[in-house]
Amino acid sequence: MPDLERLIDLDRQMLLTLNGSDSLFLDGLATALTTASTWVPLYLVLFYIVIRNNENMRQIMLIVACCGICLLLTSGVTDGIVKPLLARFRPTHDPQIALLVDTVNGYRGGSYGFFSAHAANTFGVALFFSLLVRSLRLSAALITWSLINCWTRVYLGVHFPGDILCGLLWGTFAAMLAYLVYHFIYKRITPPARYISTKYTSSGYLRSDVDLVLLVLYVLYFYALVRACFILIDS
Repeated sequence: MPDLERLIDLDRQMLLTLNGSDSLFLDGLATALTTASTWVPLYLVLFYIVIRNNENMRQIMLIVACCGICLLLTSGVTDGIVKPLLARFRPTHDPQIALLVDTVNGYRGGSYGFFSAHAANTFGVALFFSLLVRSLRLSAALITWSLINCWTRVYLGVHFPGDILCGLLWGTFAAMLAYLVYHFIYKRITPPARYISTKYTSSGYLRSDVDLVLLVLYVLYFYALVRACFILIDS
């Protein structure tokens, strides 16, 4: 088995290699992308397509409840149990490398960082909706969105790559479990249906609504770029 201390040292070295830059633009971009409020419109449009593409309140509330299960497993378990139990310092608080970590505007995060709730939450949401909607384009866009969020955490120095990897794995588990619960109940409250029109995905979601989600996502990326440019100009 690999030596744990060697793995931890490798994690530190990878963090210092990937963390930060001399670019004020990238500093601003990472800050904009990692801010939770940036993505509120994305969550709203995902909720909108759930309402629009389900026939009754039972189906809608089932999806909302299963999303809640996913987020409870990701954020709740990460922040409420794993981080305080394992108490692994974030890079910005790690006594061995804290002074070497490049931070942005003094942002250091809480004391403990294993594993990353950002990685678990975003990947959990991305995978759950990928399984729910069954659109290759939406899946690719949401998974890319999650990985971009993961990059910001390493760039800002608040998570080791190992924190991110474990967060992604936990997010995968949470999303699959939440989807299995959804699928099990959905089959019992909804008669079977087949969607053969090119207007729909295989799970019955309008492809035009998938386009709407992608549009909102691209607009939010543009917003983050503009915000980063303004930060650069102000500096």
